[in-house]
Amino acid sequence: MRLIIAEKPSLARAIADALPDRARREDGALHSGDTVVTWCLGHLLEQAPPEAYDPADKQWRLDRLPIVPATFKHVPRPKARSQLAVIRRLLKRADSVVHAGDPDREGQLLVQEVIDYLGYRGPVKRLLVNDLNRPAVKKALTRLADNADFAPLYRAARARSQADWLYGINLTRAWTLTGRQAGHDGVLSVGRVQTPVLGLIARRDAAIREFVPYPFYPLWVDAAVAGGELRAWWVPNATHRLDEKGRLLDRAPADALARALPGGEGRVARLEQQEKRQAPPLPYSLSALQVDAARRYGLSAKAVLDTCQALYERHRLITYPRSDCRYLPRAHLAEAQQTLEGACRSDPTLAGWLDGADFNLRSKAWDDKKVGAHHALAPSGKTPDFDRLSTSEGKVFRLIARNLLAQFYPPLVTFNTKAELTFAHKTFRASGQQVLDPGWKPLFTSREQAPPLPPLQEGESCRALDAGVEARETRPPEPFTDASLIKAMMNISRYVDNPEVKRTLRDTDGLGTEATRAGILETLVARGYLVRRQKALRATRLGSALIGALPEAVATPERTAQWEQRLSAIAEGQGDDAAFQQALVEDLRELLRQSDAGRLRQSLQTAQGETAPASATAKPRRPRKKAAVTSRRKQPPRRSRS
Repeated sequence: MRLIIAEKPSLARAIADALPDRARREDGALHSGDTVVTWCLGHLLEQAPPEAYDPADKQWRLDRLPIVPATFKHVPRPKARSQLAVIRRLLKRADSVVHAGDPDREGQLLVQEVIDYLGYRGPVKRLLVNDLNRPAVKKALTRLADNADFAPLYRAARARSQADWLYGINLTRAWTLTGRQAGHDGVLSVGRVQTPVLGLIARRDAAIREFVPYPFYPLWVDAAVAGGELRAWWVPNATHRLDEKGRLLDRAPADALARALPGGEGRVARLEQQEKRQAPPLPYSLSALQVDAARRYGLSAKAVLDTCQALYERHRLITYPRSDCRYLPRAHLAEAQQTLEGACRSDPTLAGWLDGADFNLRSKAWDDKKVGAHHALAPSGKTPDFDRLSTSEGKVFRLIARNLLAQFYPPLVTFNTKAELTFAHKTFRASGQQVLDPGWKPLFTSREQAPPLPPLQEGESCRALDAGVEARETRPPEPFTDASLIKAMMNISRYVDNPEVKRTLRDTDGLGTEATRAGILETLVARGYLVRRQKALRATRLGSALIGALPEAVATPERTAQWEQRLSAIAEGQGDDAAFQQALVEDLRELLRQSDAGRLRQSLQTAQGETAPASATAKPRRPRKKAAVTSRRKQPPRRSRS
């Protein structure tokens, strides 16, 4: 018997459907001739707790840290025991095994750790499937590789898993025990991903608290040209007092110029005109969908993930949702019209957009080279019954269908103009945009574009009709929302300064993964580090205090880049996973030496004096007598104008 172990049930069904004989389901597997296809349910195993290595480590003690197992152990996840038993029974009958995890690092780990845990020692082949269409799966089944060729990928994934365990277990215990010394009774959880995410929010909140607004004074002029009128804005030079964005900080020069301008003659000194063609937005990855659904409908990242899972598993209306890819296989193009006909006809809005689609068009979304372990989210082609969908399910489904429909609309074509005018040797700028062909734009609601400028000729004369000065004030940064935080996690390189680290983070998937980002936010909320205030995510006093007490290296995303460089080398067969772990243990020892109860106590006291909200779930505790401290409000730092 040949046993194929798929990463998840949907992949197992696709594989069984591509086999020559019709499959029948029996006892957690699909049987087709002499081939049996079974599946994992995500990770069936998890890292064993510290007490599994030494019973003494069940008690949390600083003198036991760092905890570093000589050999890592796994235990079954509680909800996975029955499926693990199915795979164990089938492995005993198998003559050969096919590893059908996703074709990426985590997919290699997920199935391989089950095969190793259950002690199978026979031959193992590797099936690589990144498109669940039957022809693509049939083709993949004829091209099985030797699983041994993927050993470096497995070592890299295993190294990442073990490193996250070492990092989280040791630092969480260290700072929790330090917290007790500082008078805090709860667990202070620290993780490689969750803590930098909390750090992003805490630092943004601090920037908002410490922000000091200041005024600036933009000057406009309304000018008459041969083709009509336009409004342009003065560009003051460095002889004036400006901020880092070139904004004027003294009003007097603007007022004087505004009085002198009306009636004055000038000219169009420079003109840039360009016709631009903008392709439609690509189909969604999960994170991109979470960003749009949060902005448009106020849905949390977790709500979008749960909604997608329901659309995928219960209603079978969309493809696999936990994807980080925004491209589709070329083979799907031939079926796209039929898929969208099935998905869109039962909804008036989608049906109207469907009627306007041109299925002879082909966008850049269809690209096999850019499809990884999964392709972009798309409708399955099944006709939805919107009466049976929840409000959020209907909204999210329409977004997914819309972005696929947009691929069959022409590009948005605009005519963009940038003009530079001079009056009294002073420079003024104006810009405008004219829509020549709306293309896909009517499917999307978005911000209004700059109105078009009148026809202009470089060198033509103009006359100042009126001028005025506006008194504006700088505004603090906006607090993070689910949408902006997910986007920040996707593009985390923007939040670091080191060019090498920035480059590495830009080349990776960012902070967290499609499958974990929503869960990370909810974990931080559940642990009392974050609260939601309307749409805003704000750090609690406890969250702010933890970030203030931790070493900077723990609360910033640079570590992800450093790990990714080492793990990529291991996956390519050029790195040593043992050396990676040894370096991590040395790093942990240094971080553990920096756990400081005094610093944490001061950080907790400082947070009490700030405007950071208390945890929504926190309950007041009676302070321990030994930890009683007379609190004096710390004077705020001198604020800078930035």
